[in-house]
Amino acid sequence: MAAERAALFAGFRALGRYSSHVPHVLRYHGRHREFYVATAVGRSVHTYNVKKLGIVAVSNALLQDITCLAADRMLIFASYGDVFHAIARNKEVVHTYEGHKARIHLLQPFGDHVISVDVANVLIVWDIQSEEEYLQVVFDKATFAVSAILHPSTYLNKILLGSEQGGLQLWNIRSNKLLYSFPGWGLGVTTLAQAPAVDVIAVGLVSGHIIIHNIKFDETLMKFQQDWGPITAISFRTDGHPVMAAGSPVGHIALWDLEEKKLLSQMRNAHSTAVAGMSFVPGEPLLITNGADNAIRVWIFDGPGGTGRVLRSRMGHSAPPTKIRYHGQNGEQILSAEIAHQNDWDGIVACHQGYITCTTWNYQKTSMGAHKLRPEEFSKNKPIDIYATAVDITTCGNFAVIGMSTGQVDVYNMQSGIHRGRYGRERAHEGSIRGVAVDGLNQLTITAGSDGLIKFWKFKAKDLVHSTDLPSSPSGILLHRDSGILGIAFDDFSISVLDIETWKIVRKFSGHQGRINDMTFSPDGRWLITSSMDCTIKTWDLPSGCLIDCFLLDSAAVSLTMSPTGDFLASAHVDDLGIYLWSNRSLYSLVSLRPLPADYEPSVITLPGTCPLQDVDVAEDEDKCDEMVEYESPEQLGEQLVTLSLLPESRWKNLLSLDIIKKKNKPREPPKVPKSAPFFIPTVPGLIPRYAAPEQENDTQSKVVNIGVLAQKSDFYVHLEEALSTNEYTAPLNLLKDLGPSNIEIELRSLAPEGGGSLEVMLSFLRMIGMMLNKKYNFELAQAYLALFLKLHLKIISSEPSLLEEISSLSTQLEETWIHLRSLFNQSLCVLTYMKSALL
Repeated sequence: MAAERAALFAGFRALGRYSSHVPHVLRYHGRHREFYVATAVGRSVHTYNVKKLGIVAVSNALLQDITCLAADRMLIFASYGDVFHAIARNKEVVHTYEGHKARIHLLQPFGDHVISVDVANVLIVWDIQSEEEYLQVVFDKATFAVSAILHPSTYLNKILLGSEQGGLQLWNIRSNKLLYSFPGWGLGVTTLAQAPAVDVIAVGLVSGHIIIHNIKFDETLMKFQQDWGPITAISFRTDGHPVMAAGSPVGHIALWDLEEKKLLSQMRNAHSTAVAGMSFVPGEPLLITNGADNAIRVWIFDGPGGTGRVLRSRMGHSAPPTKIRYHGQNGEQILSAEIAHQNDWDGIVACHQGYITCTTWNYQKTSMGAHKLRPEEFSKNKPIDIYATAVDITTCGNFAVIGMSTGQVDVYNMQSGIHRGRYGRERAHEGSIRGVAVDGLNQLTITAGSDGLIKFWKFKAKDLVHSTDLPSSPSGILLHRDSGILGIAFDDFSISVLDIETWKIVRKFSGHQGRINDMTFSPDGRWLITSSMDCTIKTWDLPSGCLIDCFLLDSAAVSLTMSPTGDFLASAHVDDLGIYLWSNRSLYSLVSLRPLPADYEPSVITLPGTCPLQDVDVAEDEDKCDEMVEYESPEQLGEQLVTLSLLPESRWKNLLSLDIIKKKNKPREPPKVPKSAPFFIPTVPGLIPRYAAPEQENDTQSKVVNIGVLAQKSDFYVHLEEALSTNEYTAPLNLLKDLGPSNIEIELRSLAPEGGGSLEVMLSFLRMIGMMLNKKYNFELAQAYLALFLKLHLKIISSEPSLLEEISSLSTQLEETWIHLRSLFNQSLCVLTYMKSALL
C-alpha cells in the first residue's frame, strides 16, 4: 500500500537558509529606486533589499537545486542541470530554455537575448521571448574550454570569453564571428569583471593573479597577486574611490588601490568558505558578498584605512546542525536550552563530539558562557579517548548532568560551574553513557549505558534506587517530564517506552530499518515521533500502541523537536544547513489517526522551501485520500445502548413544574388600561356649572367557553389516531419534540375525554412511550413525557382497565431498562476509576 503524502504532518517552510555557493546577482529597480540582491537557495531564488537586507520575495521552487544565476533589468535566469528558466517579478517562472546536453555553468543576459554555456563547451544564444535558439557555437575543449563570460561596456553585440587554457576571445554574436583572440597569460581564467573605465577589464586567474587589461589595445595595465588561491570574484568601487576588491577560496577579501597600484587592506575571514559573489553597489561605499557558508553580508567603507565593516548580514548555519530543540513555551524559538534562570546565569549546556569539556551558553547574550564543565581529574591533562556523550539540565535550571564515555555521570552547578557530585562510587555504568535525564521535580536521575541497563538514582543523595535490564543496548533516551514517560531507542532499531513510576516497559515499537537518530514527544505525551537513518519520520500513538503516520524523505533527519504548542515539528537533516518546519495538520483539518497497515509503503516527500510549493492544492489532495472521510454518527449507535435526544434541557426538564413556573410568573394584578379623557369635559346644563358624571362601562365578559374551539384536532392528535392502525409513532414523536413545554402540556391535556380527546388516543400515547423504551432512544424524553401524562390524567387512568394494563407493562419495561442502564453506569465508572488510579 503506497502513500501519496503524509497524513499528519505537511511541509510548511525552511528556516535559516540564505545563500549557497552560487554567486549572487545585484539588480536595480527603477520605479522603486532601490537595489535588490538575489541569491540561490536550494531550488528557489531569494530576493533581498539592500537597504535593510530584508527578504522581499521567494520564487516558486524549481525541480532541482539551482547551480547558476544571472539577471537583467526585468528577469532572473536560474539554471539546474541542462535547463534554465526565466523568473519574472522575483516569483513566477515565465520561460523555460531546453536544448543543452550537459550541465549549464555560465549565464549572461545580452539585451533581448541570453547566453548559456555548458560544461561540454557548447555556447547557445537564446531569444528571451520566443525561447528559440538564435545561435549555437561549439568550442574545442582541448584548446579553448570556456570558463568565464563578460559583455564589455559599450561593445555592441560583442561578448568576451575566458578559457581554462588562459586565452581570451572577443566574439560578435550578431555576425557569429571571432573578432580577436587574446593570447592570455598561460593560466586558467576564473572570472572576468568590467572596470569603471571603458575598454578596461579585470581578469582573475587560477594562480591568484589579477590582470587589469585594456582589450582595445590588448595591453596589460596592472598586475596584482594574492596568495590565497584562485580568484573567485572581482568588483570595482564606483563612488569616486579607485579601489578593486577580489575574493578568494579561503574567505579572505583583498582591497587594491588602483592609483598607487598596491594593496590597500585585507578583510580576513569575511566568510568561512570561499567568497562566491561580490558586488559593489553603484555609486555607494557598499560591498555585498555571499558564500557557501550560508551568509550574505553588506560591508560599508566609512572608516580610516580603507577597510570595510559589516553593516548588515543575514546568515544561518555554516555547517549542518546536528541537534535542535525548541526554546521557551511559545514555540517561536528553536534551541537546546532550559529557560529557568536564563536572565541570571547561563541556561544552555552543550557537549561536543569527541571533546570531554562541555560548554555553557547564554541565550540572552547570544554568547558562550563563562564555565567549562569537565571532571576535576582531567582539569590539567587532556585525555585522548574520553569524551562527553550525554547532557541534561534540570527544570529549575540550577544543575547540569553530564555523562561520559567512561560511564561516569557528574553533576555541576550552572551558576558557579562547581562539580556537585557523581553517581556511583567511580562510575554509574560499565560502558559508555548513552543518555541522561532528570525528572521534573529533581527527585530522580535516569541514566542509560551501553551495558544494557537503565538506572534510577536519587538526584540529591546520588544513591541507586533501581536498575532495569534492557533487551538490547540503548542508543539514546528521551524523558517527557510531565507524564513521566521515558522513550528508549535501541541499537537494533527498536523503540521502547518505560514508565519511570513503575520502572516497567509499557510499549514496544519496531519498524525502522536504520539507526534511530532522534526522538521527540508531543506536548501532551500522546505521540512519540522518531527519525531514523532509513530516511523516515514515524509517529507512534502511545495509548493505542500503533503507528499512525510515516513519511519518507530524500535525506535522513538527524534531529527532531516538537513545538511546545504542538503546531509544528522541526527537523534537521544530513548535510543540510536548513531547519525545516512541518505543520501539524490535526490542528486545522480533519486527519484520520487510524493505525497504518503492515504493508504501508510511504512515498518520498520533498523538503519544504522557504515558501509553499507551486500548484499544491491541499483540498484536492485531501479528496484523493480515502482516509479523509468525515464520520457521520447515526441516530443510535446500537440497539443495546441507551441513547438520549439532542434537545436542550429547557424543553423537557421542567415539564412537571409548569404550574409552579406559571404561578411565579403570574402578575399580582392585571394591567389596567388608563381611561382616555375627552378633549372637552362635558357639563350638566343649568344655572350652576357642573361636570357630567362619567358613564359606567360594563366590563362583564361572558365566561361561556366555546366548545367548538376545543373540538378542533391538532396534528399531534391526528397522528396518534393514525398510529393506532399503522403502529408507526415516529411522526407524532417528531411533532412533540418540536413543541415547547407549554404547548406539550396543552397537547397532553387535550388527550383526555374532557379535553376533547378519547381513551383510544390516550392508549396510543402510552404505546408511543413503550416504543421509545423498546428502541432505547430519546430516553429522557420518554421519562419526562410519561411523568407529565401521569400527573395530568392519573384519575382517568386508575378508572380505566385498558389504560391500567398498558401502564403496568410500561412499569415493567421501565424497571428492566433502568437495571440495564445502571449496569452500564457502574461499568463505566469502574473503568474510569481504574484509569485514574492505575499506572498504565
